[in-house]
Amino acid sequence: MSENHRPTVRETISTHERTRRRSRRRRLFLLVLVAGIAAVAVLIVNPRQQANEIRYQTRPVQQGDITITVTATGNLEATNQVEVGSELSGIIREVLVDFNDTITVNQPLAALDDTKFKAAVRRSQAELNSARAGLQEAIATREAVEKQVERYRVTRELTGGKLPSLESMEQAEADLARSIAAVSGAEAAIEVAQAALDANQTDLEKTVIYSPIGGIVLDRAIEPGQTVAASLQAPVLFMLAEDLRTMELQVDVDEADIGRVEEGQQATFTVDAYPERSFTAKISQVRFGSQTTDGVVTYTAVLDVANPKLLLRPGMTATAEIVVEKIENSLLVPNIALRFNPDETDSQQQKRGFLGSIFGGPSRTQKKSAQSTRPIQLGQQNLWIVGPEGMAEPIVVTTIGTDDVMTAVVSERLREGMEVIVSRIKTNR
Repeated sequence: MSENHRPTVRETISTHERTRRRSRRRRLFLLVLVAGIAAVAVLIVNPRQQANEIRYQTRPVQQGDITITVTATGNLEATNQVEVGSELSGIIREVLVDFNDTITVNQPLAALDDTKFKAAVRRSQAELNSARAGLQEAIATREAVEKQVERYRVTRELTGGKLPSLESMEQAEADLARSIAAVSGAEAAIEVAQAALDANQTDLEKTVIYSPIGGIVLDRAIEPGQTVAASLQAPVLFMLAEDLRTMELQVDVDEADIGRVEEGQQATFTVDAYPERSFTAKISQVRFGSQTTDGVVTYTAVLDVANPKLLLRPGMTATAEIVVEKIENSLLVPNIALRFNPDETDSQQQKRGFLGSIFGGPSRTQKKSAQSTRPIQLGQQNLWIVGPEGMAEPIVVTTIGTDDVMTAVVSERLREGMEVIVSRIKTNR
């Protein structure tokens, strides 16, 4: 290039751009180098400064009682609930009770139109009277024939068997046999007519529907003037319940718990109508038959319930807590202590240092969630206490019962007031 040659504007801009890119790369390299040197210096100079210190949260062992319960849900029912229907078809003439009415045994509830039933009774009565008259006629005929036969016999004796003729004598004896049979037939006709009369009278009486029990009317399904058709099956007209001061609660017990539920056990239950109130009950029956719903097998337990203030009503949904066992004067530890299990020793945790705290295993929240859902198993298990060097040390205990909050245990080493580990706390020094 000659001395007189001057760079163009494009050449000047290109040269300036290359210079700026080289400067940017040098600055970026220097920043990365400085950051790496600083990180290495921190790890070399004080590698334990970022290490996590492990501490434990503990709770004391208590001495006391626990009550073990089984939870089950079900519905309240009347002790004796009866559906009242009609055996006859007809038109409802009158309804004598209403919802919630208190009733007594044999109290009239409703009445059907009885016109045709009264007519049937009168017809049957007339047929009975006719049969009775036929019987009197048959008896009179028989007596007349008996006298005629007796005269024939006397005459034959007096005439040496010449009069009346043998043919007349045989005819008279045949008439006597027929008259005796006619009497028997008339007597049978009376019985048939009497049976028909009794049936019609029974139907007439059934036109008035009576209560078979004393109690209360839960439901009424008829109105005056309504037609009742009982051709195939008796329609339900009333739903009656015996005295509601005594009720029963039928609950479904899971198959995993049914082995601990027995007759005579006490229970408490709540209903949605009174969420802050608890009611008492007692198991009167545990049924052997099972029910399967969505693959879940349950068994029905029946509990007797006192309802003196009539607060409870049939059909209410109840949640019952059945007392299956009481453990008294035992060592009690929180369930969370039995679920605690250190994943690694303190020294291993400390050796992980700064990088271990960054790239470690599952989070504390994840471990806590997994531990809290693990069920408490009965038998030998480990509890953990803080040892002399601040490390977690195990104690073997035997669990004998749990109420899902506290667990009763037996152990030679454990004493009331001892602190057991329930969780691990990580802090920075």
